[in-house]
Amino acid sequence: MQFSIQREVLLKPLQQVVGVVERRQTLPVLANLLVRASGSEVSFTGTDLEVEMIATTAADGVQEGEITIPARKLFDIVRALPDGAKIDIKLNGERIALNAGRSRFTLATLPSSEFPTIDEIELVERVTLPEEVLRDLMDRTAFAMANQDVRYYLNGMLLDLQEHTLRCVATDGHRLALKETKLESSVSARRQIIIPRKGVNELIGLFEAGEGSVELEFGRNHLRVRRGGVVFTSKLIDGRFPDYEAVIPLGADKTATIERDVLRSALQRAAILSNEKYRGVKLELSPGRIRIVAHNPEQEEAQEEVEAETVVDDLAVGFNVGYLLDALGALRGDKVRINLRDAQSSCLLQEEGNEEARHVVMPLRL
Repeated sequence: MQFSIQREVLLKPLQQVVGVVERRQTLPVLANLLVRASGSEVSFTGTDLEVEMIATTAADGVQEGEITIPARKLFDIVRALPDGAKIDIKLNGERIALNAGRSRFTLATLPSSEFPTIDEIELVERVTLPEEVLRDLMDRTAFAMANQDVRYYLNGMLLDLQEHTLRCVATDGHRLALKETKLESSVSARRQIIIPRKGVNELIGLFEAGEGSVELEFGRNHLRVRRGGVVFTSKLIDGRFPDYEAVIPLGADKTATIERDVLRSALQRAAILSNEKYRGVKLELSPGRIRIVAHNPEQEEAQEEVEAETVVDDLAVGFNVGYLLDALGALRGDKVRINLRDAQSSCLLQEEGNEEARHVVMPLRL
């Protein structure tokens, strides 16, 4: 195996795949990238047995072959080389020789036969949508995923595919984030899959600004995403996601509309004196205004009063201020609408005049 390539051309695919490789592995070969050279292209594959990323790029002087190379070492060497450097990579026996100008590196390898790859997935549905749309869906819901929860099905993101709609939903049991988009074509049947947390984070890091499109391939046990010269595959979490539609409060007829940045700034100031453990603040609604109150064990208190479009009178509900701020950060637009039912109900936050993004925050007893 042999090929020549410019530093910048090689660095991009390495950046895309190296994040998948864990620093601690159960198998030595999982610390390596599978490098395949054929035709006029070279592909780089990284995996942790749960998520797989393949990035392909053009190269010169390609001699066919495949081998696995230490991922982090290869990436660090290429990153440290000067801009514009031409890199020659050649397999000599069981060693990889990497030459660039006056720099010479020799790396150990492991046979490609030891490298685990995900075979063809059993395809049940294929969806194509703009890259910026999928990025927006995931960006605005990923923060609500659980992290190392015993309810393993919460440690990921639900992709709910139905008719002409794709929804991304995440919840940790204390708050829920939902964002949906319309699809250009309808799907054959409703499908729900849960992508693990790491897969979601790797996908979000893969997306770039631009007008490209991505192809989602829904399998029975995998999700595969194709974007340009990159193929991302993730195993799915085998579990049943909660009935998230039941979490969205129905009949929440007590509403308040408020400037998003005004509310966000007031909550940030009140949070300074909230209880460090529970992060609780109380929202007190009265006609034309919302009062925000925070206390802590040192008997300190913060009060903020902001104008709001509401006729609700004498309603007070406690919430985790961090969850409210996360939701406000994920919403867009100048104004947000707060929907409440009573003092014990969840809070539904939405952009004014937009039903595509919904954020639910469970109440706290203060």
